[in-house]
Amino acid sequence: MAKVPSALVAAGGLVGGYGVARWTRKRQLGGVVLAAAGTVAAAQWRRRAGGKAAGALGAAYVAAFAGSHPLARKVGAWPSVLGVAGAVALASWAVADRRG
Repeated sequence: MAKVPSALVAAGGLVGGYGVARWTRKRQLGGVVLAAAGTVAAAQWRRRAGGKAAGALGAAYVAAFAGSHPLARKVGAWPSVLGVAGAVALASWAVADRRG
């Protein structure tokens, strides 16, 4: 089984969650995608970088989700989601993925 970097899982959760919510018009379904990817990424972060790092990256993931909403009013929905997903992916790579 191929290893998927946690950076890709986290970014995919943010982008995929928004995409599913937008295209299905069911915010709860998008939330399921967001939560599932966040759970998988958190397990990877914990395994690769430890509990403190996983907690910090989890907080960044939630902050990115929350922060994308006000940012979207300024730059648009997709640019906002892609921007925060990129930031979370970079942090995830720097803290957890580059080590392995």
